[in-house]
This record gives sequence, C-alpha cells and structure tokens, in this order.
Amino acid sequence: MGTATEAPGSEAGTAATPASAARVALVGVHGFGTHHLRNLERLQAGGSVELVAVADPQPPAPGAVPPPAASYPGLDRLLEDTPDLDLIIVATPIQTHAPLALAALATDAELYLEKPPVASLADFNRLCAAASASGRGVQIGFQSLGSHALKAIEELLAAGTIGTLEGISATGRWVRDRSYYKRSRWAGKRSINGVDVVDGVATNPLAHAVATALRIAGARTTADVASVETELYRANDIESDDTSVIRIRTAAGLPITCALTICASESVEPYLTLQGSAGTAVFHYTEDRLTIETESGRTEKTYGRDDLTENLLAHRAHGVPLTSSLVDSGAFMLVLEAVRTAPLPAPIDPAHVHWEGEGDAAHAVVVGIEDALERAGRQHATFSELGLPWAAAAPVAFELPAS
Repeated sequence: MGTATEAPGSEAGTAATPASAARVALVGVHGFGTHHLRNLERLQAGGSVELVAVADPQPPAPGAVPPPAASYPGLDRLLEDTPDLDLIIVATPIQTHAPLALAALATDAELYLEKPPVASLADFNRLCAAASASGRGVQIGFQSLGSHALKAIEELLAAGTIGTLEGISATGRWVRDRSYYKRSRWAGKRSINGVDVVDGVATNPLAHAVATALRIAGARTTADVASVETELYRANDIESDDTSVIRIRTAAGLPITCALTICASESVEPYLTLQGSAGTAVFHYTEDRLTIETESGRTEKTYGRDDLTENLLAHRAHGVPLTSSLVDSGAFMLVLEAVRTAPLPAPIDPAHVHWEGEGDAAHAVVVGIEDALERAGRQHATFSELGLPWAAAAPVAFELPAS
C-alpha cells in the first residue's frame, strides 16, 4: 500500500553522479519496491543518490532498473560485492523483514524498512537492540507520517480549535478481490511454515491508518500504550482478518478506535476523525487533506509531504531527526502483536456477505459494512458491541508485555 506523495521528477540522466551522492541498494524491486525505484530515479536525477545495486529473487523487468546498477538474487550476494553503501532500502514480504534488516544493520549503511517493520514484537525488540548497537538510523515506511498536515493538527489541538480532544477514530474501507490473495504465497496468511506473517487488514493494507492515528495521539513507543483490544473477522477464505475493529487506549487515556475493512462495496480514501469537545477534524491521510468543522464554520486544506528517503539521507548527513523511526513504531508494533496473538479471525456468515464481479476479479462485500464502520468509530465500539447480526466474536484484550 503506497501512499507517498512523489515530487515531480525527470528521467535519470547520463551525467556523472556527484561524488557526494549517497550510495544506495534496494532490496525488493517488485510490488511496493517499484515505488522506491521511481523515487530513487528522481533522487538520482537530482544528484543526491546513486542506485548502485538491487536484490530480488525475481529479476527486475528489462529496463526497470537504471544502469549501471547491478542486480543480485539476494542481499547476501549484494553485500559481498558492494562495499561502502550509505543506505539500504528493504521493500520485501513481511516475513523477510527481520533477517534482511539485521543483515543490513551489520553494515555501515542506514536502513529504510518498509511497513510493517517486522512480524512480531520479539523480532521488533531484537531489531531495536541491533539498531542501537549499530548506531545507524532506521526509518520505517509509514509515508503518511511525512505529511505536513500532522504539524497543522498538532497546532490546532494546542490552540484548542476543536476544544479538548476526546477520541480518534480511523475508518478504512477498501476493496480487494480474489486476485489480491493469489498475488503471492504470503498474502492473507498469519504464518507460513511456523514463520509469522500477520498480513491482516490493520497490519498491512490499512496499517497507515493505525500508525497515523497513534502518531496524532502522541503514542509512539510501547510505553505510550495502555491497552489494546481486537475483534477480528474474515469474509474471504483466508487465515488473516479482512474486517476488524482495533480499540486502543493511550497511556494518557485517549481512546483510538480503528474500524477497517477490505470488503467494502467500493474503495474510498481512508480517514481519521479527531473528535473534539468543540468540533471535529478529519484527515484523509493518503491525500494529505485536512477538514476542520466547528461552530464558526468549515475549512479544508491540502498539505505537502516530506519524502522519507530524503529525510533519512538528511539524518545520515546532518543528524536531522527521523520522521518515522524504528523506536517510534513501538506503539504500532503492540497493535500488530495483539493481532498476531489474537484468536483466529471469526468467519462472517455467508448470509451477510455478497460477491461482486466474476472469477479472480470478484470481491466480497460485507452487507452494511459502511454504516458499521462509521458507528464503530463514532461510538468507540466493536462490531459485537454494536449488535451486528454477523458479529459472532467478542473483543479480546491483549496482555501488554511487562515493561
């Protein structure tokens, strides 16, 4: 799920790369890796980076990687042949993040790791320890956290524009068809051969909704979260959840409710609602669009966005703080761990699911899901607490690890 706003770019030229250009390797050139390829071409054209090598067991399409970057089947071979890297970007399947990130941190390079960081809290703790020992920066690919709208939200809350912040809801309704779950062997899996994957609606396709809500609430690290409850469902014939409510309470007592599905009738841009005592603010994070409503009226503004790769390069060169650091993804990792350790998602009774389309283009639609998501977010309630006829599960409280 890519939400990065790309700056206008141009085709990479043939001029010599400046000596100051950062030497970059990209691991994973398919899927979201194609976004990184385009972004690196833009940065290389501007002279700030040199893409020296890529790694992927599936070779890149002819012409997809700008010359003279070398191509390797895996990171180990790439590192053997490619010294003095400044930055390694990992955009690979979730279950490969931990070993690849640890290998990258054994070099002198900074690390850009796509979301979710890893597939378990244990792996997160190992990665944090390795990052601390290495002294390298680790940026996590929650691109929405680069939005300038977040600063505007911080300022409006400080000014009391919408009164006292009483809660945050995240609403996401997307469509994913049968082909989505056939695109790779890990799609829709909780684990593969005992290796955690955790490819659920809240941990992968709509993970930005969760991460951005946590950031606005001031919940960055594991210490910033007081409780997590999950209620997970699936309409598709998969292992993981595709329709869920995640209810979080921050250490400061603020409720966050994430009501998410990829079984909607149509895809709409996901949004966060800040519920204030004197108004509301709605943030469409994929569009960087912020709408504020109070008694004095309604305003709307679209903001710019900082590129996370450029931010990481500035961190390496000048010590600029990371926008989406590994440590600051700790709160999100508690949510992922709650999903990972929760009971299997409850199947939604087929009587409450209808299918639109044919063959691999067919997608499941949970009847009435749009209204259910709105009510869940507004009332900070789970589907079972709303009394929905298909909600046969109950909220499950996650036992927070001892600090």
